[in-house]
Amino acid sequence: MIGYNDRAHVGDAVRSALAQGPAVAEVIAVDDCSTDGSDELLARLAAGEPRLRVVRRPVNSGGCGSPRNAGVDAATAPYVMFLDSDDVLPPGAVDALLAAATEARAEVASGLCVRRELPSGRDQPWQAPLYAAPAVVARPAQRPLLVHDTLCVNKLYRTDFLRHHGIRFPEGRFLYEDFVFVARVLAASPRIALVPDRVYVWQVRRSAERLSLSLDRGRIENWTARLEASTLAYDILLSAGQKDLARAARAKFLDHEVRMYVRELGLRDPHYRRAWWELTREYLAHYDAADWELNPASPGRTVARVLLESPEPRDLPRLRELAARPARLLPPYARAADGTPVWSADLPQVSLAPFLTRPVAGLPLAVDAELRPRARVSLLRLRLHDLYGRVAEADPREVELEWQAREDDRTRGHTTVALTPSGADTWSAEAPVDLARLGSGTWDLRLTLRFADGTQREMTAHALTGAGRLRRRAVPSAVHGVLLAQPYATHSGALALRVATGPGGVLRVVRGRLRRLLH
Repeated sequence: MIGYNDRAHVGDAVRSALAQGPAVAEVIAVDDCSTDGSDELLARLAAGEPRLRVVRRPVNSGGCGSPRNAGVDAATAPYVMFLDSDDVLPPGAVDALLAAATEARAEVASGLCVRRELPSGRDQPWQAPLYAAPAVVARPAQRPLLVHDTLCVNKLYRTDFLRHHGIRFPEGRFLYEDFVFVARVLAASPRIALVPDRVYVWQVRRSAERLSLSLDRGRIENWTARLEASTLAYDILLSAGQKDLARAARAKFLDHEVRMYVRELGLRDPHYRRAWWELTREYLAHYDAADWELNPASPGRTVARVLLESPEPRDLPRLRELAARPARLLPPYARAADGTPVWSADLPQVSLAPFLTRPVAGLPLAVDAELRPRARVSLLRLRLHDLYGRVAEADPREVELEWQAREDDRTRGHTTVALTPSGADTWSAEAPVDLARLGSGTWDLRLTLRFADGTQREMTAHALTGAGRLRRRAVPSAVHGVLLAQPYATHSGALALRVATGPGGVLRVVRGRLRRLLH
């Protein structure tokens, strides 16, 4: 377990490791020269717990790699795991991984990590498809999706395996050190056991005064560090003869890194956007033809093609929508001179034809949404766009909608309404929204399109902006007295809704808004 100036959480992390039971022979707490009393707290815990050893580094490393290396060097047990001071291990995590590793005689055992958004406590599985069922992978090349799980913390490693292959983290201040470490593990071609159990809780505190290194994406240095780590990970895999894994890592960069940062690009200032665009184009210029051919229908691939073909930032709102999950491709739907679907008339070299090879359930369809809060029942207007004739061919019939609470798993306003043609290339629908029944909270709109043959497409809706469409409104309510409702566009452009009920709720919204502005 590593920590630096995290006295508020380090005790919970240590206790979660000790609570794993007798399978944990030792907990090595590496303090990276904290100045907030973390080392004294750890020393007091160690005084009453023989399994806890504290290693204090004399100088702060500025990163996570050096203290983790120090922990591995000090380990005496046959297996080792990693834990960050602001995270926890769920009960039974070590038992699940250790049983899988020993039964499969695997050098590595890996399980499901969940991202826990705090303070709401809502969990989001990380790379869930990898952990849908127990599996043993004889060689990582048999499952290229492994390169998508770049976390080091949801895994158990045989200690002698790490030492025999000299697998270590980059030293000093090196962001995204996990990328490099995991690439070195995969390059050594270990036998890997996968378990569907939750084995790690990654606690995300977006409102913290000091964001974690991976969440602090507002500076261009963060992107530079991610490019450096991605480049090194690729080189490690390629040098080890793991060509398929290396190509999978480049495909993952398009589908994860590029899409994530493009969704946020509109929030940055012009200097950041230009620098990010230039750095990304330089990185993508090293891709060869085979790299581009892997998963050609990926939205990230098209976003990257637009980047590579454009010297200056362009089409940021449309790129943001395409980078969303699920992807939304907004009009205009241009064609080249030969009729091929293309990104735009002035960028015909970026073909959209690969998208059209997908079934309708996988198309990046676009639905515009507008919500106007009213005193009684508000009205949600939806408009579905055709995509080069594919939607018309599938014959859309209805749309099912519901509002999903951001803070937990509550859903409200489940409604199904008919889609009717509203022009040559669009279909429309209207649905009532009872704001009083929704209640306080932040609500995300979820849609399910249904077609004539029974095919379904789950998606989000593009929030229409302009002309006061997203203005906050106070409306009278027979239930709550007053409601404060604000439709808004998320970072990816999807329609969401904030609702506050009663005078107290309205006051909390105002205070929260002030906190966000200050943060």
